[in-house]
Amino acid sequence: MSDTTDQRTNTPLPTHEGIVDAHHHIWRIAHTPWLNGPPVPRIFGQYEALRRDYTIDEYLADCQSSHVVKSVFVQANVAAHAEVDEVAWVQSVAQRHGYPHAITAYADLAAVNLGDVLDRELASGRVRAIRQQLHWHRNPAYRFAATPDLFDDLPWRRGLSQVQDRSLAFELQVFPDQMPRALQLIRDFPGVTFILLHAGMLEDRSAAGWQYWREQMQSLASCPNLVVKLSGLGTFVRACSEATWRPVIEQTIDLFGPARCMFGSNFPIEKLWTDYATLTTVFRRCLSHLTADERLAVLQHTAEKIYALRDPVAA
Repeated sequence: MSDTTDQRTNTPLPTHEGIVDAHHHIWRIAHTPWLNGPPVPRIFGQYEALRRDYTIDEYLADCQSSHVVKSVFVQANVAAHAEVDEVAWVQSVAQRHGYPHAITAYADLAAVNLGDVLDRELASGRVRAIRQQLHWHRNPAYRFAATPDLFDDLPWRRGLSQVQDRSLAFELQVFPDQMPRALQLIRDFPGVTFILLHAGMLEDRSAAGWQYWREQMQSLASCPNLVVKLSGLGTFVRACSEATWRPVIEQTIDLFGPARCMFGSNFPIEKLWTDYATLTTVFRRCLSHLTADERLAVLQHTAEKIYALRDPVAA
């Protein structure tokens, strides 16, 4: 059977289905400290090609043949205390270009001025979610958070309550061995929509690693207030291939269902090893076992619901 064939109907898969890209970045290198200075080991390997501006014009050129109808910007770790300025800049980009249609902003949930930061970010009109990266790993190159259990701290949880009060989603980025404690967090905040990033960050592809990832994902799937982004799938393999992506995509959809899964390109990070057209072609092939309605859920409808993209977008 062809890789571009619907496995249920044995008919060619459409390549024109509209896509909502629920996870991409744009940035200005002058405002993004981690792209400046001496290169250091990072989770996605060598990144010299990223050490420049990545504009909305380049993003739209990258995705122009992939039928991206809407997109969601995700914060890019600008300079400390510049998160409100980042949102204002992305909002200005959206006003000129129409993209992105929604914004995931950064906020330090333990900050004493969190409420003020959230309100100023919300004033842009397109902020739908908050991301503060919580992933911690024994390998320092894979580590972001200072501790593996930052989300257990009382001040941080108080901050999450403020996120909840403003009806914002929270983008949850953790490794599998953080998931047991993350599970309790998700259960403790049933009023928050959590978005698990990068399909749970499967880093250990040994038999034991696969089994543990699936067990933890199965536990998380019991939480109705959690959805999953099928994004960042090349992070640890540093490649875009059906052989490496399909098992993760299929197993995640099997556990959560198409209505709780969404596509994200993670561009321009994934640009380190692939182009946008190849990425979306591979991704579509990995959905070949789904019905047309199920594919549309993953490619478009889940993200539209979570980021309120069916509503009129604020100017």
